[in-house]
Amino acid sequence: MRLPSYFAAAVVPFICSPVVASARTQRVHLRPEFVEGATLRYRIQTTTSSNEHNVAPVVNPEGASEYKQSTSLVVRIDVLQVRRQAASKDSVKFRATFERADSDSRTNAYAPSIVALDDAFEKLKGKSFEFSIDGASRLADVQNLTKIAPDRDVAARVLSWVHVLFAPVSLPVRGILVGQKWSDQREMGDLPLTNIFWRDNSEYLRNESCASSSGVKNIPGLAPGSECAVLLTRFTIARRGSSHSDTTPEAYVRNGLRTSGNWTGSGESLDAISLTAGLLVSSTQTATQNMDYQIRSAASGSTIRHVGHTTTQTEITLIPNPDQ
Repeated sequence: MRLPSYFAAAVVPFICSPVVASARTQRVHLRPEFVEGATLRYRIQTTTSSNEHNVAPVVNPEGASEYKQSTSLVVRIDVLQVRRQAASKDSVKFRATFERADSDSRTNAYAPSIVALDDAFEKLKGKSFEFSIDGASRLADVQNLTKIAPDRDVAARVLSWVHVLFAPVSLPVRGILVGQKWSDQREMGDLPLTNIFWRDNSEYLRNESCASSSGVKNIPGLAPGSECAVLLTRFTIARRGSSHSDTTPEAYVRNGLRTSGNWTGSGESLDAISLTAGLLVSSTQTATQNMDYQIRSAASGSTIRHVGHTTTQTEITLIPNPDQ
């Protein structure tokens, strides 16, 4: 489907050729093809509620164990370079600029670390970093993020949001049909426990107006009345293997530590992806994680136990550019 010439000339954010549908199979491939000089904007709103504490010989009675944080971002995405490779496997370089960055937290006690986290998010305003998305929708070549977001938690959240923008859900290579279901799973790294994996179960629910999905009438790059594929993904986080097996990551072993315990979770995501442009138009996500693990010193035998429960709600919406 081609955009009307007057519309394409006004916007030109991408080439609308990623969706391939066969009259016989009606399979679609949701894959955007960007052009250099394009600009997109996304609003990202997240609310996180957490109740976490350490069980240790020395307890800090003044430490906060409960907090609720709300963040609101507007991120401008500029297409810097398109590296032509094999068919439908282009690598694209982007610049992400935080045009808005607000964060507000409430805790049940004084918590300097939470105040610092709010400050770290708000310092993102006006700052930029660059990254690439390869032909397999994988994030690569991230530049300047650790400079503008030295806080590890802030940087991790930023990268998770970027991943959702360009690969909200793993899609079958052969394309998808309305009503089709599929699944995917992957290991979760950078945790104090090994053998923890994330499993997705997705379904292509229906097609509907992109404006209905996002609540935005003038969606950049999409003609009025454009349709979106609506995908529902439910996920679980679980542990693989016996509950008695060693779950200590190598980095902990090198430091003379041993870990054990559980890390579980569940949630779902409802995503609307343009059928003509392959872009994420909106995403609504909810997630819950439960942690209960111990870190023990192999030398002294001293142990710290961490117990936590976290819920997160995120809404991501493609919004018009100021001149539209």
